[in-house]
Amino acid sequence: MINRSQQLSNQLMWNRLLSVVEEQAQTLIRTAFSPIVRECGDISAGIFDLKGRMMAQAVTGTPGHVNSMAESVKHFMKFFPIKEMNEGDIYITNDPWMGTGHLNDFVLTTPCFKNNKIVALFSCTSHLTDIGGLGTGPDGTDIHMEGIYIPMLKLADKGKMNETLLSMIRQNTRQPVETEGDVYSLAACNDVGCKRLVDMMNEFNIDKLDDLSNFIFKKSIIAVQKEISKIPNGAYSNSMMIDGFEDPIKLNAKIVVNKNNLTVDYTGTSLKSKFGINVPLSYTKAYTSFGLSCLISPEVPNNAGSLYPYSISSPEGTVLNAVYPASVCARHIIGQMLPDVVFGCLEKAIPNLTPAEGASCLWNLTFRGVQKDNKSIFAITAVTNGGTGARPSKDGLSATAYPSGVKGTPIEINEAVAPLLFLRKEFKPGSGGRGEYRGGDGQIIEIKSSLEKDLEILAAYDRIKFPPRGRKGGENGKAGSIKIKNGRNLKGKGTQLINAGEILVVETPGGGGYGPYKKRSKKLSILDKENELS
Repeated sequence: MINRSQQLSNQLMWNRLLSVVEEQAQTLIRTAFSPIVRECGDISAGIFDLKGRMMAQAVTGTPGHVNSMAESVKHFMKFFPIKEMNEGDIYITNDPWMGTGHLNDFVLTTPCFKNNKIVALFSCTSHLTDIGGLGTGPDGTDIHMEGIYIPMLKLADKGKMNETLLSMIRQNTRQPVETEGDVYSLAACNDVGCKRLVDMMNEFNIDKLDDLSNFIFKKSIIAVQKEISKIPNGAYSNSMMIDGFEDPIKLNAKIVVNKNNLTVDYTGTSLKSKFGINVPLSYTKAYTSFGLSCLISPEVPNNAGSLYPYSISSPEGTVLNAVYPASVCARHIIGQMLPDVVFGCLEKAIPNLTPAEGASCLWNLTFRGVQKDNKSIFAITAVTNGGTGARPSKDGLSATAYPSGVKGTPIEINEAVAPLLFLRKEFKPGSGGRGEYRGGDGQIIEIKSSLEKDLEILAAYDRIKFPPRGRKGGENGKAGSIKIKNGRNLKGKGTQLINAGEILVVETPGGGGYGPYKKRSKKLSILDKENELS
């Protein structure tokens, strides 16, 4: 039985852990080379106990990384048992099925020692812009076309870096300096986390984290189960159509609530695609559990305990459970739609709480071309967002990433690191669906090469054929589009050429509206006119 003093101490240490992993994340952002990390925060960072259970995660970061990284640490421990770990060791992989879902995400795990005894594991992930292969697009038809594939390996052995592995990484990227720099950034991130943890343990005079981790998990499980128990028992289903690649894709979900546990089954979802939009099950679980947590238990910090009451499955061979060697490079296109799918289920169980559908998946502008010197190749991913769905009591957010949480890349950064010229980047008024509450607006962006040279765009977009749906009588958001100004339409997915002098026009989707438009308040209607939304 833990006394009140110990409970208070555990609560204080739990709060400190959250600050430790946040500093871990900020170190990664401050030291990263890739703009998608440095400017947009496409990362994750967390601490794990010696059983491989996630104790805390940084608030900064994207759910697709964090909740899938939670499983990757257990995979590391199978290859490198705790008893064989040494101080100064660093482990690395980008295996999609043991990491965070595609090859561009490198996962590093580092054992943390105090007084020569291992006390915890730190793990982190970031998106590396170019790791060879066909590039960050959905064109590949198997995993080996998508870039360098790193199994579970030691990046460092007792503090000595694996120079052979680093040479292999440098040789398999179009941006060797940036890519190697990002690997070192990941290593530094875990190192800072370890130092801050040891400081905390010294301050609280503890030599192990067993009691604290058990406290965190027990409290979190109880808190989430309490919230689930408020939902009426039963089965609730929903389906959603999205563009897909070769053919439209049906995402089908069934939620079953039984007392204080909740299961999600994606049986009935379309089979996997030939191309790289497939989703490993770990990523499916990551975004599904995030959507559930946002609606059911938003106040509970994310950890292994808060995820425990949720059971998520999809039949093998579906687009939401693609197995090796499926192509998965653009898995975010579908994975980031899953909160909308489960929201549609929960709307039937706990009505009047769920937002309308949003753009959901990121509209990243990934370009590749030749630098000014006509020799070196640039590759850049400019993060771009559409509008979120309207909420039951508020308008949706414009040009905002939900559920990814990744920020848009500033124009100035894009133009500084690549020969691109942004001619226009502004909200698209009226692209959010009308309703008692309006969906958030998307954007209009116009881009060309600043060198009058050809560009390649690695398109990976959705919500072009099937726009975000409104809820409770709200209107659908406007669909997205991609085209050449005064010219041809481009496909939503696949690598395509933008000829020298051509201007690319991208319109991101708007979010769906909520409730009938006739019920919109006079005050909000006046604001609509002022903002040219009427």
